[in-house]
Amino acid sequence: MKEQAVLDEGFSARSFAQRVRLKGGQDFEIEHGDHVLNPDLDALIAENPLRDAAVLVPIVDRGAEASVILTLRNANMRKHSGQVAFPGGAIDPEDNYEPEVAALREAHEEIGLERRNVEVIGRLPRYLTATGYSITPVLGLVYPPFDLAPNADEVADIFEVPLSFLMNPANHRRESRVWQGKERFYYTMPFGDRFIWGATAGIIRTLYERLYT
Repeated sequence: MKEQAVLDEGFSARSFAQRVRLKGGQDFEIEHGDHVLNPDLDALIAENPLRDAAVLVPIVDRGAEASVILTLRNANMRKHSGQVAFPGGAIDPEDNYEPEVAALREAHEEIGLERRNVEVIGRLPRYLTATGYSITPVLGLVYPPFDLAPNADEVADIFEVPLSFLMNPANHRRESRVWQGKERFYYTMPFGDRFIWGATAGIIRTLYERLYT
């Protein structure tokens, strides 16, 4: 009965945190990633060393309807330019190789989000990409008020998407394109004029499958 009561509470930050406590702290050894929809990528991912990275999944406490902070990467970035992304980046020695430290540092550097506004409440399993990254998504509740400012070298824009939109499977589209001579599948989540896809959409889909199914 307790679990059912939590599942009926909707999409507030409090409900999200309860779901993380109930469902989030298990099966971390099961890695997610591009290979889930493309099993043949297992070999490609396994044969190359992966660089450890972390992203912050920032769930903003907006009362009954929480939202998620996302960024639009600068078009001049060397990798994943112009894509929608969570704030994040490589885990450096200065982070003591801790994903939470890296995610919070990157969020501050990229969008000016202060550490004092964030309560870290958990992680998702690592997300492996065909582009050579092992990404640890760090789940954090973000409490207003806060002022965000994009780092112009990395971020073109900052925006929020309702958590209810992202956790609705009707908004998850499975699409494909040819990459390196093979058809590759991935999720997309168009939101207005924002096109969420790739690893970001994959992490959002993992969040949905872990907490809302």
